[in-house]
Amino acid sequence: MKEEGRGKKEEGTKKKEEGRRKKEQRKRNKEEVEIFTLFPSFHLPISPSPSFPRIIAGVDEVGRGALFGPVVAAACILPDEVLEELVSCGVRDSKQLSAAARSRLAVKIRAVAVDCQIGAASVREIDRLNILQASLLAMKRAILKLNVAPDLCLVDGNQRIPNLSIDQETMIKGDSRSIQIAAASIVAKVWRDELILRMAVKYPEYDLTNNKGYGTKKHRLGLERYGVSVFHRTSFSPCQKS
Repeated sequence: MKEEGRGKKEEGTKKKEEGRRKKEQRKRNKEEVEIFTLFPSFHLPISPSPSFPRIIAGVDEVGRGALFGPVVAAACILPDEVLEELVSCGVRDSKQLSAAARSRLAVKIRAVAVDCQIGAASVREIDRLNILQASLLAMKRAILKLNVAPDLCLVDGNQRIPNLSIDQETMIKGDSRSIQIAAASIVAKVWRDELILRMAVKYPEYDLTNNKGYGTKKHRLGLERYGVSVFHRTSFSPCQKS
């Protein structure tokens, strides 16, 4: 009986030790993710490691609050050796950059990226699904278009992408914390702005050239005078009144 009791005790000790090791490994993995994805100015050093060869994609969307046009997302995979260079060039949250700076950086990001793809959800999908679900759909489409399959997707915000088979980690204010997400936000913003500028030629009455589809005073005035176009989000209240 004593031997049996001793055996059970030893087995219990081994299980506890194994649980402790797994917990420590998960903690180390999380720390390594942070080291490899956050701005070098916040977390140093940022350098390749044979023990952590994961391919990381940053994912972000733009156009959630607009009244006109699709919601657009980008998924961006960057080589480790260019991260510091991109930060030095000015890559950060796209909302903090001028249009000229975004355009310049989008070209740079696409030139050095391992892979960078765009996904979108249409106005019809936005009205049918709601803007949150349409945004997540756009992000999923961008990820699935990647020619290089990532091991981990860093997703801006606090909402996970449904039915995504790839590991993902949400990051609140990710475009201010992750160079990969910041790069994705810039590429998505430039791509969508260029699309809206092309559409503005056909719909000049909404001042799209200046507002990029957002609900400025001139845009709302256009809605009052001319009603909605086929590219307005009729599930959004300002468009419902028109």
